[in-house]
Amino acid sequence: MPSRPGDFAASSMLTQEARGLLTRLARVKPFALSEAMVPAAAISTQAQIAVERYLIAGRRELRSHVMRYLQWLQGPAGRVASPEQSQRRFTFLRLRFNTILSQFDLFADVITQRSEHDTGVWLSGLDAVAADALHLPGGYFESPPLICYLDRGTGAAIRRARTRLPGGGENPVAIVRVPRERLIGSGIASSLIHEVGHQGAALLDLVASLRPVLRGLQANAGSERIAWRLWERWISEILSDFWSVARVGIASTLGLIGVVSLPRVFVFRLGLNDPHPIPWIRVKLSCAIGQALYPHPQWAKLAELWESFYPLEGLDGERRKLFAILEATMPGFVALLVNHRPRALRGKSLGEVMETEQRQPARLSGYWRAWRGSLAQMGKASATLAFAVIGQAKSDGQITPEEESSLLAKLLTHWALQSTLATRASYVTRPALAA
Repeated sequence: MPSRPGDFAASSMLTQEARGLLTRLARVKPFALSEAMVPAAAISTQAQIAVERYLIAGRRELRSHVMRYLQWLQGPAGRVASPEQSQRRFTFLRLRFNTILSQFDLFADVITQRSEHDTGVWLSGLDAVAADALHLPGGYFESPPLICYLDRGTGAAIRRARTRLPGGGENPVAIVRVPRERLIGSGIASSLIHEVGHQGAALLDLVASLRPVLRGLQANAGSERIAWRLWERWISEILSDFWSVARVGIASTLGLIGVVSLPRVFVFRLGLNDPHPIPWIRVKLSCAIGQALYPHPQWAKLAELWESFYPLEGLDGERRKLFAILEATMPGFVALLVNHRPRALRGKSLGEVMETEQRQPARLSGYWRAWRGSLAQMGKASATLAFAVIGQAKSDGQITPEEESSLLAKLLTHWALQSTLATRASYVTRPALAA
């Protein structure tokens, strides 16, 4: 079949465009060759390898697609194809190219912050906190690499590992966005570990194991059915709050209060599509979780303080009634969480695997008295335990905001350096490969 007029011009132009894609693709270098940062600020070796392998595979796949397109364009099928058909195939190639660049930029935005003075090292320290928060003794799951970065705003977020990235592909690491305005204070642990809790809940499949239970309770709840329906709707965010309280105690609830202290209308608003509990209820629930895991009068006092900030007086009757039902069902709901035994925990309950014994308020206060002023002592503890101790000291009025910020900056630097040295030591001591 003879070529139509203009086909050669179309083929020539599209060939040049495809070769241009290959040229620009070759300019996308691995982060190890393009990012400058001190070793202590670097993401973990495991995370870097996972990210680089993912992006290399994407670039290799795209290059293969472009080469096949050029072969098609210059072959018998391409020579008889219409300009419209050739352009359509190229358009999908270019969309894939832009997806690869978008995924590269997603990781680049995270990693570039590691070159900022001080901030990069603190982020590496937060990586260590996140890894410690996700770890559960018992080997219930394989923890993915975690990377933290800062962004504006008061809330945090996570792009979980093993979830779909924009444009396709499975995310090789968990990326946690933490609010810059919380750096540095104990409240950053509340936001960070809440997001880590989303990853932990997914690895244990907690939402799927709890939802049928909550739906079963709705069936015979009578006038309390609305409460159990809302607990089910909010269960993903509640599990993350549970994880945060379990790991850092009252530091979690204090940090939560810092996030949801909003104008009154927002604190009492029920969003029909919002997966987060009503802020007023969310703080009360955090206190109830704390009381169940770490019994102490401090939780009732904190709940009363919250109520004094946002009294119920002035609310309409419907919302007052709803809040009363939610509070009435809250103890049973919290007990359900604490005693839940998902299949993934092999017979253990959520409360049993969270290492709550060493995080009881009296013990945390005792640690503070023993460690105060000694960075070396605090640095020997796990990162989440250290945050729990500092949060308890803050609640007890034993540390000023200035002291808290200075101490946490030193601890984050210490954990970053410790993680870097441990990684390098593992490579030094690793047996040489056989020739």
